[in-house]
Amino acid sequence: MKKLKFFIKTFGCIQNTADSERIKAFYWNKGYEEIDNWKKSDLVIINTCIIRESAENRVYGLINLINQWNKKTSFTKATDGQVKIIVTGCLAGLAHKDKTGKKLNQLKRDFPEVSEFLPIEKISFKLDPIRDKKDLALIPISFGCSNFCSYCIVPFARGPELSKPMEEILKEVDEVIKNGFKEVLLIGQNVNSYGADFNDETEVSMGKKRFKSSFHKLLEEVAKKDLQKVSFVSSNPWDFSDELIETIAKYSNIDRLLHLPFQAGDDEVLKKMNRGYTSKEYINLIKKIRDKVPNVRFSTDIIIGFPGEDEKAFQNTVKLCKKAKFEIAYVNKYSPRKGTVSAKLYKDEIPQSEKKRRWRILDDLINKKN
Repeated sequence: MKKLKFFIKTFGCIQNTADSERIKAFYWNKGYEEIDNWKKSDLVIINTCIIRESAENRVYGLINLINQWNKKTSFTKATDGQVKIIVTGCLAGLAHKDKTGKKLNQLKRDFPEVSEFLPIEKISFKLDPIRDKKDLALIPISFGCSNFCSYCIVPFARGPELSKPMEEILKEVDEVIKNGFKEVLLIGQNVNSYGADFNDETEVSMGKKRFKSSFHKLLEEVAKKDLQKVSFVSSNPWDFSDELIETIAKYSNIDRLLHLPFQAGDDEVLKKMNRGYTSKEYINLIKKIRDKVPNVRFSTDIIIGFPGEDEKAFQNTVKLCKKAKFEIAYVNKYSPRKGTVSAKLYKDEIPQSEKKRRWRILDDLINKKN
């Protein structure tokens, strides 16, 4: 009997990469074999990202490409040569979380050639992943997000933040160490709010009342283990507690390159983004971490061209970048995502040419100098 073959294409963030490692295990357990050429596969699994319009368009482009290939081959059965398509990730998640069913029905109408829009929740989070990287183990510690930044579709696509039990995470860390891994990367949409969803204790951080995170406790337990490096992404400034800073300072195997997105350096723009802090509070946090953690470096995320970001607001972002002295910046041009607050309330009035100009300025300032 012929063994069926699958090909997986992953778009988007490191969370999607980790999800794809579990998806591979899911299909291996069903008797499939992974190959690296989709034209020779029986099944193509597309793990989607819709954080930006360009990412979503690449997904649609791949679906159409496979569909055209299927039409040319003129086969009628997947096992005889026609490629079957499964779509998972954020595109499928967003459609399935629409209780009206309209989004899922629209996708089925637009892409009848897709066999299934599979929500990632149907792939068990307890599956042992088939890891792509030889030296670095990706370990998700939470799924979803409850922050609702006004520009972001993730809470609608992935649902509210859910933290994995600490004992399950530590057991997975022990397993990867036993299998020879020396580095781990702890992953969450908001990694340093880990545990807030099952904690009744509250605290005020940057003017916001929030349930207290247990991330510093988890990070310490992982750092105590026989690992050369422990990293984590992605952090949010309002959950970067003093206890977390002390834990990082205490353990030399915790990565000194910290990813700390700030998105914009203008307070009015930050307010529109629903980021929950001011530029001064962000810079004060950077200073506090530098004072406590020797040799710390920072990477960040920036959105340019958000509605209302005039030249003065953009220059405030430039000033913050100069003060923070980032080592790496992932600079993204704003694009409205249907269903988000910013898309409903604000007009995307800044021309693409201006967004490109601002992008080049920040890329030259931060990335080109290094």
